[in-house]
Amino acid sequence: MVKEKPNSTRCYDADGYRRRAACICVRSEAEDEVLLVSSSGASECWIVPGGGVEPEEQPATTAVREVIEEAGVVGRLGRRLGVFENDERKHRTEVFVMLVTEELPEWEDSRAIGRRRKWFSVDEALKQLSLHKPVQVEYLESLACSPRDSQVVDDQFTATIPRDHLTPAGDNPVQTDVT
Repeated sequence: MVKEKPNSTRCYDADGYRRRAACICVRSEAEDEVLLVSSSGASECWIVPGGGVEPEEQPATTAVREVIEEAGVVGRLGRRLGVFENDERKHRTEVFVMLVTEELPEWEDSRAIGRRRKWFSVDEALKQLSLHKPVQVEYLESLACSPRDSQVVDDQFTATIPRDHLTPAGDNPVQTDVT
């Protein structure tokens, strides 16, 4: 099912849950630091970057697109951590791990809404998320429990993101390698 919303189209699964995707962005393969972004609704709250799956879009593509839009980072998409259900908001979010390879000096949401990003230790990120996003705590808990070589996204996958998501005046597409 698809529902129109200003500036986006919401997709729902057969059970009526909104389809979403997100990334746990890590600074290194040690996976001991994660990137959170300020919430668009409450800038003092920190959240995992993610958003709605668009029609005809694969969740891995959504995850990469949302990370660029919300966090202004690019990197290598790694394993799939699973699908996490939020019964209260009727969302199902497919979550991936991304090893960040580049932090952009400015990005779409930093310009449009003043969104910020910040690196946290896993323990501090768990504390931050537990204040406002308890479902997202489950994402991070699964990071520690998930074997690093499990459920790796297809090595052939690449996501093409329009350059205007990255810089104010660019016109070349950027390919984000997803391994």
